[in-house]
Amino acid sequence: MGGTVRDINISQLGMLFRFYEALGFDRLAVDIPETVSNGGDCLHKEEGLKRLRAEIGDCRRCRLSEGRTNLVFGEGNPNAWLMFVGEAPGEQEDRQGRPFVGRAGELLTRLIEKMGFSREEVYIANTVKCRPPGNRNPMEDEIKTCMSFLEKQIGIIEPAVIMTLGSVATKALLGDIGSISRVRGKTFRYKGIPVVPTFHPSYLLRNPKSKWLTWNDAQVVLKLRES
Repeated sequence: MGGTVRDINISQLGMLFRFYEALGFDRLAVDIPETVSNGGDCLHKEEGLKRLRAEIGDCRRCRLSEGRTNLVFGEGNPNAWLMFVGEAPGEQEDRQGRPFVGRAGELLTRLIEKMGFSREEVYIANTVKCRPPGNRNPMEDEIKTCMSFLEKQIGIIEPAVIMTLGSVATKALLGDIGSISRVRGKTFRYKGIPVVPTFHPSYLLRNPKSKWLTWNDAQVVLKLRES
């Protein structure tokens, strides 16, 4: 056939397996390159996220849907090593249907880039998917209603580390473990995944002198990658 398994894409590989199955082979030993297997894993996760978004649909499960313009599902690499979890969409996020695209989002993007990544390499989501009125904190029943979707996102992506942004996201994943100023920069666990809380970018806009604390927290995350 004049090629190697490295020249075969995922769909061709599936056709090849079905061909040998039709010939009566129930097992086929193939040395699949890591790049191919990783690509298949990413496609599987991407499809899982699409199914989850379809499950959410035009969500009317809580009062937050009443005032929203767009539902903000989340975005980034389905196979991300690092996942950021924020609080809720703001005004710009509600308009664009994307997480962290306002001033706080610009600050988060700079942090991500300073850590050596791009936004496309990580995954960004929020505790709730719709903007609370006046940018208030989401209420407990609203978080509870939406929490299963965040849990499913984490389950699909399987990040190596989660960085929670602010007290709302931290409490949603870890419970009431204390104020964000006390727990930031420490490593906790959510279903076995290391979680490092830090300040929400909107807090840093109001308190720019605390940016160095968030950068210290980012160093904790990067060290987890090395371990």
